[in-house]
Amino acid sequence: MEPITPTIVNALSVDVEEHYHAMIFREGVKGNLAGALESRVEANVDRILRLLGDRDTLATFFVLGEVAAAHPVMVRRIADQGHEIGCHNFHHELVSRRTPKEFREDVRRAKSLLEDLTEKPVIGYRAPSFSIGNAQRWAYDILVEEGFRYDSSVYPILHDRYGHPSAPRFPYEIHRNGNGSLIEFPIGTTRLLGLNLPIGGGGYFRLLPLALIRWGFEQVNARERRPVMFYFHPWELDPGQPTPPMPWHHRFRHYVGIPSVEARLSSLLGDFHFSTVQSILGIG
Repeated sequence: MEPITPTIVNALSVDVEEHYHAMIFREGVKGNLAGALESRVEANVDRILRLLGDRDTLATFFVLGEVAAAHPVMVRRIADQGHEIGCHNFHHELVSRRTPKEFREDVRRAKSLLEDLTEKPVIGYRAPSFSIGNAQRWAYDILVEEGFRYDSSVYPILHDRYGHPSAPRFPYEIHRNGNGSLIEFPIGTTRLLGLNLPIGGGGYFRLLPLALIRWGFEQVNARERRPVMFYFHPWELDPGQPTPPMPWHHRFRHYVGIPSVEARLSSLLGDFHFSTVQSILGIG
C-alpha cells in the first residue's frame, strides 16, 4: 500500500517505561510483583530503534526519569540516532495523585536528567496515563514555568480512566501565562458515527483491526489534512515479558495483541509518514 497523502507527516511517539510501570499491570498484580520486576526496557527499545532505522523514521521518545537514571546509555543512543527526547515524569505516578509541589519536583528532576544526558533542551511532556484532568489544569502553569513548550496528555475520547471527549482533536494552545504558552498535541482520533474513534495507539492499536486504524489515518490525513499523534510503549513489542497472576480483565487489557504489534507497527510505518513532535509543530 502506497502512502495515502505524502505531504502529511504524522507524529510518532514512544512512552519509554518498563512493563511493570503500566497502571493496569500494577493494579492487576496488587503488589504481588515476584518475578515481574525484570528490566526489559533496553532490549525492547533496541528493537524499536532497529525498526525505525529500517523504515528511516524518526520519533519522539517520552522517557521516564527513573528509566533514564537506570539506563543512561540507552537514552544517549536514542538521541544520537536523531530522535527527540521528551519527558514522561520521573516516577510513573498519576498527576492526579500529586500535589503541585510534588509534580514540579518530579518534572524538574526528570527534565534536568534528560537534558544532562542528551545535552539538548527537553521541551515536550506527556503525563503518565494521560492523567492531567480538569482538576489538574494547574499542571500547565508548572510545565510552562519549567520550560516545556508542548504537552501531549490529552486523549479526546470517552474512557473509564482518562479522556476529554470534547477537547480539540488537533494541536492547539492549551495554556498561556506570563512565562509563555503551551501547545497541546492530542492523541489521534478520527470521527465515526458522531464519535471520536481512537486510532492513536496503545491498547486500541492492539485490539482494533489494522484495516480500521489505516482507514482512520486516511480520513485524518486525506480528508482533514491533519496529522495523527500515535503512541506506543516498548513493552507492547515484547511477548516474552512476565505474566504474573492477575484478574482476567487486567490480563486482557495489558497483554491483548502483543505478539502482533511489531508487524502491525512496521506495516503502519510503511503506509504513512511519521516524524518527531518537535519537527511537526516547528518549535524548538
